[in-house]
Amino acid sequence: MKSLKLNHQKTQIALEYQQAIADLMDLLIRKNYSINTQKSYNHMFSLFLKNVYPIPIHKITDIIIKKYHRTLITKHQKSISFQNQSINTIKFYFEKVLKKPILSIDLERPRKEKKLPSVLTPVQVHNLIKATSNVKHKTILSLIYSAGLLISECINLRIKDIDSSAMRIWIRGGKGKKDRITLLSPKVLEELRNYYVIYKPKEWLFEGPNNQKYSSSSIRSIFHKAKKKAAINIPATVHTLRHSFATHLLENGTNLRYIQKLLGHNSSRTTEIYTHVANDMLTNIKSPIDYFQ
Repeated sequence: MKSLKLNHQKTQIALEYQQAIADLMDLLIRKNYSINTQKSYNHMFSLFLKNVYPIPIHKITDIIIKKYHRTLITKHQKSISFQNQSINTIKFYFEKVLKKPILSIDLERPRKEKKLPSVLTPVQVHNLIKATSNVKHKTILSLIYSAGLLISECINLRIKDIDSSAMRIWIRGGKGKKDRITLLSPKVLEELRNYYVIYKPKEWLFEGPNNQKYSSSSIRSIFHKAKKKAAINIPATVHTLRHSFATHLLENGTNLRYIQKLLGHNSSRTTEIYTHVANDMLTNIKSPIDYFQ
C-alpha cells in the first residue's frame, strides 16, 4: 500500500512538472519571445526539473536551486553562458509564471570571461566567399558579411526588404526585436540579381524546399565547407562574418556610432569591443614620443 501511494505521488509530481513546462511555454509565447528563446528555456527548465525530481515545485527552495547550479559547474562543467541561461529560465518561471520571487534567493551569476571576438582578415573573407561555387551559397555568405547580419536576420529577409533604390536593406524585427536598416553593397546587389534570375524565390529571399525559409543549419554547413576549402584554420563561425564586418568598417575609418546603428546594438559599449581587434587602427597609432622634434 505504501509503495502504491509513493508511486501515485510521483505520478502527480510528474504531471505537475509537465504543467509547469506548459505554463512556462505559454507565457513565453504570449510575451512574443523568439522561437530560439522558447527552445532554450524549455530545455533548461526540463533539465532543472529532471534534476530535482521528485520534489514538488512548492517545496523547491533557494538552497536546492543553488545546489543545482553548483553541480552544473562541478559535475557537468557547463559553460558560463549555459549557467546564466539556466538562472534566467528558473527566475523567469518563479517570478513571471508563479508571480513570486524565488524565496530569498540571490543567485550569484558566474563572471563572464572577457574574450575578444574572432575576426577574419579581409583576405580570408574574400577567399572564403571565393571558395563557394554555388551561386545561392556564395550570395548568402556575401550578404551576411557585407551587411553585418545575424543568421536569423538573413533567413528572415523577404524579397521586398532589399531596397535597391536607396541601396539599403530593411531588417524587420532583428536584434532586440527592433527594425533597422543596414548597407546594401552595389557588388552584392549584382550578386542578388544574378541569384534571383537563377532561383526565382517567391517570398523569402533565400528559400529551401517547398518555398520555405532557408534553415540556419544549412547556412552553418555552407560556411564550414567554405572555411575548409579556403584553408582557414582559426576558430570561426557564421557569426564571425558579422564581427569581421564591424572590425573592417572600423579599420576603414567608419565612426563607431554608425557601426553601432548598423549592427543594432543598444549600447555603444557592446560595439567598442571591436576597437580591441581592429589591427589597422592599432598599427596606425603613433606613440607621443614620435611627435617630438
